[in-house]
Amino acid sequence: MSSLDYVVLISTLLIIAFYGWWKTRRDPDLGHYLTGDESIRWGTIGLSVMATQASAITFLSLPGQAYESGMGFVQIYFGLPFALIFICAFFIPIYHRLKVVTAYEFLGQRFDNKTRLLGAGLFMIQRGLAAGITIYAPAIIMSALLGWNLQLTILLAGIFVVIYTTAGGTKAVSLTQKWQMLVILLGMFVAFGMIIHRLPLSFGEALSVAGATGKLNAVDFTFDLNNRYTFWSGLLGGFFLSLSYFGTDQSQVQRYLAGGSVAGSRFGLLFNALLKIPMQFFILLIGVMVFVFYQFERPPVFFNQPAYQEAAAGEYAGTLAQLQQQHDTTFANQHVQLAAFARARQSGSQTEIDAASAALNNQQVQLRAIRDEVKKTLRASNPRFETKDSDYVFITFVLTYLPHGIIGLLVAVIFCAAMSSTASELNALGSTSVVDFYRPFVRRGGSETHYLFASKFFTALWGGVAIFFALFANLVENLIEAVNILGSIFYGSILGLFLVAFFVRWVRGTAVFIAALISQATVLVLFNTIEISYLWYNLIGCVLVLAISAVLQATVFRGPATAAGGGDD
Repeated sequence: MSSLDYVVLISTLLIIAFYGWWKTRRDPDLGHYLTGDESIRWGTIGLSVMATQASAITFLSLPGQAYESGMGFVQIYFGLPFALIFICAFFIPIYHRLKVVTAYEFLGQRFDNKTRLLGAGLFMIQRGLAAGITIYAPAIIMSALLGWNLQLTILLAGIFVVIYTTAGGTKAVSLTQKWQMLVILLGMFVAFGMIIHRLPLSFGEALSVAGATGKLNAVDFTFDLNNRYTFWSGLLGGFFLSLSYFGTDQSQVQRYLAGGSVAGSRFGLLFNALLKIPMQFFILLIGVMVFVFYQFERPPVFFNQPAYQEAAAGEYAGTLAQLQQQHDTTFANQHVQLAAFARARQSGSQTEIDAASAALNNQQVQLRAIRDEVKKTLRASNPRFETKDSDYVFITFVLTYLPHGIIGLLVAVIFCAAMSSTASELNALGSTSVVDFYRPFVRRGGSETHYLFASKFFTALWGGVAIFFALFANLVENLIEAVNILGSIFYGSILGLFLVAFFVRWVRGTAVFIAALISQATVLVLFNTIEISYLWYNLIGCVLVLAISAVLQATVFRGPATAAGGGDD
């Protein structure tokens, strides 16, 4: 990165953070800190909700996911619009009518305190870990590619976001996220335009190459439980994942309750229902175009070049050099097949096109096999090496091929995304700690000033936990998959609690509490013993809570039903 890039990066981050502080400097009371106020309109809510989900992981991992596997990941979002419509119809009116600050207050009013604490506790466990990943994700990649010290990068990114989140609360988070999201969208459009500009062929021809290599296969209708991304897992599992995330995860609930009106909350969520899939599709398409670019410009044999260079300087240097030579030769042969594919398309003969596509795919198979051998060699040289390098694909392209200034903007995009999602998570964790644990069970009857201080303290404390976790984290699979896997393990049981609360009015607290514990234990056992798409765990956990709580209430805890179903049994 040049001096210009650092100026663009630092000024972008500081201006947005200063704006959030400036706009909230005169909002010192607890209500503004926890819930915002009516000045937060539906557009801000919509962008804030989108920014909370669109972490740095999205912009580092999604293009790499498409580079490796094509557009199929978009299927995970197929259930999202239906989930958001469901939340607008049922969740939002109840949350507003009861004037809850956190979603888990509703569980306490509907059931009892132990169920409220269970829901809040499950949220805090998974979101606390996720906050660490959202700090760690950009730090590990930027430190590797730019030569920054990893621990220092984590500390600086974490402390910066903790300071402005702790100082400004919910309103500051929502206002800064609006501008962070606009910077993110601008940066991604600029990146897409630059990729298309650098391609040696037209956009239509690039799509033909991507289609011939299978990268545009976005929908898989096979009913295969072992396949992570299919139409059915995305529609059903994705529906329950989105329903739980947007309906019961406080980091999202706090975003759309910030405006104070049912209409504002609904419009903010429906904004995401309309735009979320197109946005994710667009980001995946960027990854596909990077893939097409690297069909003409020789890609690294391994995208995490600092790790590769470290191994290449050791005892496996000869093996890696031989694999590099094989890679270069195969890549040159692929150029021949690309030219043949272009001639076949010009001829219009489907037979020639099919034959050229088959030959081109054969070269792809050979290149993947060589990359797999490189990864095995890297792992042999150092078992601690993370050999899944798809998270490095997009940022490697940015740093290598884009002009200075644009590089700084896109690095700012990654850090804006990290800041926006982490700020939401810390804000929600701090609010949940005070509203659901500290105020009702540790310090009742405290002053508003005391609870405001406690909210800031717990926000900062969770920031410290997230930074600590980030400092000792290790990469697991693709980063965006890691976050979704972590959520899927917990979200089904949490969602089950809320669906019982909303729709199974005769089930009471102890039955649903025990059902959620059984469900969560079952999901953890299944996750460690069988191989199915992680999206199904959202459905499994939710259904188990619904079924087991109904059975327990009808048998073990059978008694007079109440209208509210609440109270300790």
